[in-house]
Amino acid sequence: MKKILLLLSFLGAFTVVKAQDDMLSSLGSTDEPDYSSATFKSTRLVNQHTIEVCGPHTLDFRISHRFGAINACSDNAWGMDGTANIRLGLEYSPNGRLMFGLGRSSSEKLVDGFLKYRLLRQRTDGGMPVSVTLFAGAYYTTLKDLNKGVTGFDRYEKTAYRFSYCYELLIGRKFSKSFSFQVAPYFVHYNLVDLKTDKNNAYGVSALFRLKFTARAAITAEYAYRMSDYTSAKTRSEGDPYYDSFSIGYEVETGGHVFQIMFTNSFGMAESQFFQHTTSKWNDAGIRLGFNISRVFTIGGKSVEPVFETH
Repeated sequence: MKKILLLLSFLGAFTVVKAQDDMLSSLGSTDEPDYSSATFKSTRLVNQHTIEVCGPHTLDFRISHRFGAINACSDNAWGMDGTANIRLGLEYSPNGRLMFGLGRSSSEKLVDGFLKYRLLRQRTDGGMPVSVTLFAGAYYTTLKDLNKGVTGFDRYEKTAYRFSYCYELLIGRKFSKSFSFQVAPYFVHYNLVDLKTDKNNAYGVSALFRLKFTARAAITAEYAYRMSDYTSAKTRSEGDPYYDSFSIGYEVETGGHVFQIMFTNSFGMAESQFFQHTTSKWNDAGIRLGFNISRVFTIGGKSVEPVFETH
């Protein structure tokens, strides 16, 4: 709780800074501030959300795919023949500041929805050194309890048991034309957990970066550190079965498409899955190949424009 209050205090401080900045702007020049653009090339890096929001009246259609783990060996073509996770999503921003989206993943038959709001934007004149975006997500599983006939009860008896939630404060900075970095404290709540000793609340912090080496291509990486123990090792014969999520990717932009290919140890693509429920690790080849494809459309009869500026 202390960490949550501290997080809210930081958020309040950023809001005060923004209000002071707006007041000074009204007293001084009326010129539009020169904001830093294209900190990241997409609203997501690999699994994690970035500070970016779609442009005004822009619809983003996303296809994401994760193959099986490489340690499945040659019998399963090193994960290519294994169980895959596919997510389809639609995301829209009416004004370039507020954004909302809806998606469906095959893993856990999960439906996810989210809201993002761009609170602050980095300025090139040093008036605001970072960009800050707020994120809130809700997740609903449509799975059926296959053990109902054995146990005699349905674990999803109440609709509320199917829901989980995530909240993030995304703080990013574009240090140069080639390098961008983001840090994001997060909080996840599960209405239902697997064991009585598992915790409903979990929190941590994630970090990610993008290193551009050509005009349209970049190397990306993201890591999520679990600051709290989601489950008690005493209740698991093998100890804690969960690991920190870590991904490395390659990103290329081609017109209105952004294509990302990556290696990750996370099978799930929703925050309620990869932040606390990553069950494989890198050092035993428990990683999987995956890709994201993003295609943007401008709604309202206007010509299609890039979601983010390129300079």
